[in-house]
Formats: sequence, C-alpha cells, structure tokens
Amino acid sequence: MNESVRKNHHQTWDSDLKKRRRLATVLCLALISIPGLLAGGEELTLERALNIAFQNSPTIRQAGYSLVTSERNLMAQQAGLKSQFSLAVTPYRTSSSRVFNDLLADYNTQTQTKSEGAFTIRQPIKWTDGDVRVTNTFNWTEASSSAAGGEKGSGFSNTLSINLQQPLFTYNRTKMQIRELELALENTQLNYAIQKLSIERQVTQQFLNLYYSRMSIQISQEELNNATESLDIIQSKVDAGLSAREEFYQADITRDNSLAALENLRMQHENSLDTFKMLLGIDLEALIDVSADIQKTIVEVDLDRAIDYGLENRMELRQRDIEIQYALNDLIVAGAENEFKASLQAGFGLTGTNEELDKIFDSPNSDYLIALTLDIPLYDWGQKKHLLAASRAQIDSANLSAEDEIKSIKSEIREAYRSLMNQKRQIEIAEKSIKNAELTYDINLERYRNGDLSSKDLQFYQLQLSQQRLSLVQALINNRLALLDLKIRTLWDFETNQSILDELDELSELED
Repeated sequence: MNESVRKNHHQTWDSDLKKRRRLATVLCLALISIPGLLAGGEELTLERALNIAFQNSPTIRQAGYSLVTSERNLMAQQAGLKSQFSLAVTPYRTSSSRVFNDLLADYNTQTQTKSEGAFTIRQPIKWTDGDVRVTNTFNWTEASSSAAGGEKGSGFSNTLSINLQQPLFTYNRTKMQIRELELALENTQLNYAIQKLSIERQVTQQFLNLYYSRMSIQISQEELNNATESLDIIQSKVDAGLSAREEFYQADITRDNSLAALENLRMQHENSLDTFKMLLGIDLEALIDVSADIQKTIVEVDLDRAIDYGLENRMELRQRDIEIQYALNDLIVAGAENEFKASLQAGFGLTGTNEELDKIFDSPNSDYLIALTLDIPLYDWGQKKHLLAASRAQIDSANLSAEDEIKSIKSEIREAYRSLMNQKRQIEIAEKSIKNAELTYDINLERYRNGDLSSKDLQFYQLQLSQQRLSLVQALINNRLALLDLKIRTLWDFETNQSILDELDELSELED
C-alpha cells in the first residue's frame, strides 16, 4: 500500500513538474521574443548614438547656446566699430514760461514753437580709441516775448559740424574689449569641443555597457539552453532507471535558476536603456537597442609621441593661456587706476540762420572748439599699488595653474597608456581561458551523458564557461574604452593616426 501511494505521489509530482516545464518554456520563448520587439524600433550603432547625442544632449545644447552668445557678442562689438547713423526728429514742440529778464530787471513771458531734426554720423576709431562725429542740425523756431510787445519772430537755422574726441596717455579700451570678446569666444569654442569629447566618452561607455548587458543576456540564454538540455538528458535517464530522481530535481533547480538569472538580466538591460535614452535626449517610450560588433583591436602606441600630441593639442592648455591673458588685461586696467590721462576735443562747424529757407547759408558763421583736458591724480592712499599687487598675484596664479595643467596632462596620458597596455594583456588571457573553458565543458558534458558526473558538478563548468565568455567581452570593451580614453587625453586618433581637432571642427561646421 505504501509503495502504491509513493508511486502515485511520484506520478503527481512528475505531472506538476511537466506543467512547470511547459510554463517555463513559454516564459523563455516570451523572453527570447523581446529582442524582436525592440528590433521593431531602432537598433543604434555607436556612430548613430553619438550623432543623436551631439544633436539632442542637454549638455551639448547648453554649450551650443553659450557659443552662440559669445559669437553674437563679438559680432555686435565689431558692428559697433562701423559707421553709426542716427536721426533725431522733434516735429513739434511748444512752450510758454514766465522768466526773469536780467537786462530789463523784470519778469516777462516767453512763448516758443519749434521743429527740429538732427542727423548724426558717428565713426569710432579702433586703433586710437577715438570718436569722430559729423552732425547736421536743422530747425525752425517761432518765438514771442512780452518784453518785446508780444511780437512774434521766426526763422530757420542749420548747423553742420564735425567733432573729434580722443583720449590720450591711457590704454586703448576699445581694442581691449574686442580682444577680450575674441578670447571669450575662443574659450567657449574650446569648452564646446571639450563637452563633445565628454559626451563621446559618456555615450561610448554606456553604449558598450549596454552591449555587455546584451551579450550577458545572450550567454545567459545559452546557459538556459544548456540547463534545459541537461534536464532532458537526466529525464531520460530517470525514466530508464539509470539515475536517481534526486538528480532530476537538482537539474530542474539549475534550469529554474538559469531562467531567473535571465529575467534579472533582461530587467537590468531595460533600466540601462532608459538611462541611455536620457543621455541621448530621446523619449523614454522610444523602442531602441544597441547593435555593435566589438572586435579585437590592438593598436601600437609610443608613449613619448602620445605625450607630445597631448601637450600640443590639449585645449585645456589653451584655456590656461587665455586665463593668463585675462590676468594681464586686469594688470593693465589696474595700472590705469588713478592714472595721469588727457582728452583732446576738437570741432569745427558752420551755422546759418535766416528767416527765409533758401537764404540760410548766405552769411554762415564759423564755429570751432579746441579743448585739452588733463586729469592729474595727486594722492590715492596706495589704491593703485594694491590693485597692481593683486593683479600680479593673479598672473602668478594663472601661470602656476598652467604648469600644473601640463603635469596633469602628462600624468593622465601615462595612466591611459598603461591601461591600454594592460587591456591588451587581459584580452590575451581571456582568449586563452575561454578556449580552456570550452574544452573543459565539452569533456564534462560527455561525462555527464555517461553518468560519470552529477548535474550540480556540470553546472559549475557551465558557469565557468559563461564567466570566461563574459570576461572576454569585458576585456574587449575595456580595451575599446582605454583606446578612447587615450584618444581624448591626447586629441590624437591612434587607429587612423591623425588629429581629431579637424574632426571636431567639421562637426561644429555641420551643426552651424
């Protein structure tokens, strides 16, 4: 009786187990179909992902806005150096006021009606920081005064004049403003290029991480297939009475664990895809996945040449030079504080007046003005001395930063070079290890089929093979990232053996 009950129990267990296996198979097929659903969207290559990021990334767009601002500010300043034309018109103006007349020693009422227009041409002089103005003023005036019996008088007046305003014995503020705007634009361009490199690093790293995640899913799927195959083998052995039922239960647990691991990897992949979409600046609902073929790429690099490329091309060094130039400009401004300076003003004009318009220049009056103004500081309580000392300290600080930047660049390149050489060795080790793991798994799979190895022991060799395959994928990815890091540190592409500055310029021109 007990034997019959135990037999029925095993039959019930086997029936439930088959149902679970069918359910697991359906779930497995559903998981396998997910890449097909994603393929209905777009499979991004690294090049395509970078192009999207360069167009949509908030960081790049912000840097682009700063670049436009700097460009427009410089263009506005340069436009201000051209001839400026202005017209001021007062079509009608009337007034009445009670004023005291000194000649009459009495109050009188004055009434005035006036129409006036002034046309001015202003020409800044960049090389001398001067200013030339040509002005023509035309007006018609009608006035009356109670002191003159209330009689009205009217007439036309026209004044044509040319005036020069020229500062002397001081620095050229116009040229300095232009130079500082040019430096600001160059600094913004450098920052824009640096942001591009930063985005390239981030996108490449996340893209390759997604590739690693996808390969992990693929390898995990292979583990599941191997576990299913092992389960089928032990099932036939148990049915034939060649193996204990415990072996079947252990193999089923192994298969369930493989399925659970595959589900976790799928979930992590989807989460990483969302993070990647945010980096690219695209909608989270977009259906995308990554497509790549990471090949073994071994590039020979000379460390001394790499350092030379970095010191020659790194944009941070030019930014330090710009900081030094700003500090030198501040020194000039500080030196002009409480300085002795002068201003020359010269003007000449013709003024014609007449009651009749066509006779306005019959007897014009010549006007002129020549003035030299001197500004002589007497005592400033040491203000200028302190400002100069502060500016000199700022220059020393900028020079020190430039020296530290050079050391930092050399250190970064040396570190990137060592990392690249290390990854080369890691790839060689991973390739050898995966060959040994494959041979070991094949041998032990045959032992398992012959009943000389348990399913638990076989699982160990399965995991070992999977880990070695992932190690090779990770080594290839790390090698790719190390090569990119060296490229960014030196601004030199060692794969194509050319500078990447031209490539960055071409990208900027395409976006413009």
